[in-house]
Amino acid sequence: MTASTEPLDIEAVRFDPATGLVAGVVQDGADGRVLMVGWLDREAVEATLATSEVHFHSRSRGALWRKGETSGNVLRLRSIAVDCDADALLLTVDPAGPTCHRGTRSCFDRDDPERATGQGFAWLEGLWATIESRGESRPDGSYTARLLDGGVDMTGRKVTEEATELLLAAKNDETAEQSGGQRTATRDRVAEEAADVLYHSLVLLAERGIEPAAVIDVLRSRAAPPT
Repeated sequence: MTASTEPLDIEAVRFDPATGLVAGVVQDGADGRVLMVGWLDREAVEATLATSEVHFHSRSRGALWRKGETSGNVLRLRSIAVDCDADALLLTVDPAGPTCHRGTRSCFDRDDPERATGQGFAWLEGLWATIESRGESRPDGSYTARLLDGGVDMTGRKVTEEATELLLAAKNDETAEQSGGQRTATRDRVAEEAADVLYHSLVLLAERGIEPAAVIDVLRSRAAPPT
């Protein structure tokens, strides 16, 4: 199923002629995790678009309902897309709490009801797309473009510098932990330096023409059980 990310044209949606419904797959915008599947009629789609909170059609009650209207665990809409056959919708959301009525993050968390929330790694796809775009257009004033123009020496040096700063930040946090001091500032600093390492590592990959997928493949192969 290929979904279009263009603004939704409700007139193009193929609601089932017998029920007036279309399936809606709800996906966490942070990491792509599928949270639930529900049914929408035209009224539910219109209400979702109008309020930016996901609405469904309750087949048991035969009525419109807003997800989270009782629990408060609403689904805030990021985007809505129609699939290639126009008979299913993909709703990308920011959940305000557990999606499933059982209190789990996803309705598909059957074996692990305590499953943690996602880490938001999907956002890195957008960062990589931006880095690629800067590499293609090389806009004036772009820090990413300046790094790429500097070649492997500049990008590699920045990765080394940021990795050293990450180590120092981690050591400072360790000192604060051992002394029983307040760690808010030191933990924030570790996160900031780790962000710099990730960003500059991606720029280095772009400079070398290596896609992050190659790195993921290496990690995946290392995690595989030995044969």
